[in-house]
Amino acid sequence: MSSLYPIKFKPIFHEKIWGGDRMRTILNKDYGNLPNCGESWEISGVEGNISVVSNGFLEGNDLNEIVEIYMGDLVGDKVYEKFGQEFPLLIKFIDAQDDLSIQVHPNDKLSKERHNAYGKTEMWYVAGAADGALINSGFNQPVDREKYLEYVNSGKLTDILHYDKAEVGDVFFVPAGRVHAIGKGCLVAEIQQTSDVTYRIFDYNRKDDKGNERELHTELALDAIDYSYSSEYKTKYNTELNQAVELVSCPYFTTNIVEFDRDLDKDYNSFDSFVIYMTLEGCFEIVTEGGSESVEMGETVLIPASLESIQLKPKSKKVKLLEVYIK
Repeated sequence: MSSLYPIKFKPIFHEKIWGGDRMRTILNKDYGNLPNCGESWEISGVEGNISVVSNGFLEGNDLNEIVEIYMGDLVGDKVYEKFGQEFPLLIKFIDAQDDLSIQVHPNDKLSKERHNAYGKTEMWYVAGAADGALINSGFNQPVDREKYLEYVNSGKLTDILHYDKAEVGDVFFVPAGRVHAIGKGCLVAEIQQTSDVTYRIFDYNRKDDKGNERELHTELALDAIDYSYSSEYKTKYNTELNQAVELVSCPYFTTNIVEFDRDLDKDYNSFDSFVIYMTLEGCFEIVTEGGSESVEMGETVLIPASLESIQLKPKSKKVKLLEVYIK
């Protein structure tokens, strides 16, 4: 069997009522004639949206096929033992030209009971933000089920939500159960469990092109919501040049930020996991024993678990990327 290499996939583009054009203008993606490109699914094992390889000898094969063939060599032995042929993460860019609906995701237990699916814990890295752009994560005061329902039913839900001004580099960890929304003007990288279960709570009374309001899941959301309150929802961190700095670590994924301006040797020998790079700034080259792969701004690459030592060579003044894996 030929040895594995850094794998790229064709992005899967989704038109959204709230989408914009920054996938093209900032992330250099060609999404054809979609009027409002809201999401680019970079790596996906979600049924009906399976990523297809775009480079190397595996080109044309889909993610599920290569997991089936390469198993632990691709995803890591422990990851394969736990998830089998289902790729455990969904990696996206989201361009919000308008406010996204306020929503919540159920946890694993509730998701399994109701939908026979995984729950959805996720995180956001703000890659672009217009002036005044906001992100909602959690409540701005202690809330219980009754108080929450009172605000939902009176159309004043936003009064009890916590909003942060969004700036490039902001990080938000959104565990299952936390009410959240990406605001108008945000471009975000999203890392999440492989799940498409979302409960929409409020959609600003928007209507689609046929004049219909989008379906809300008020009842389903009640048991899914974590009503607890925190004074701080944004993740604090400091970057360190030419070092990986941990942003978020949870049972589902770990995400580091890596900024570098010189060659970096990466040793993944102890990881026993695939690694994903999401390129936020600059361009670089991945050098392996078998060759090299160029990576441009906005591209996402999967490093198979069997590639235990690689080198990253900057091709621009500075490179910034997210490094994602499962601990």
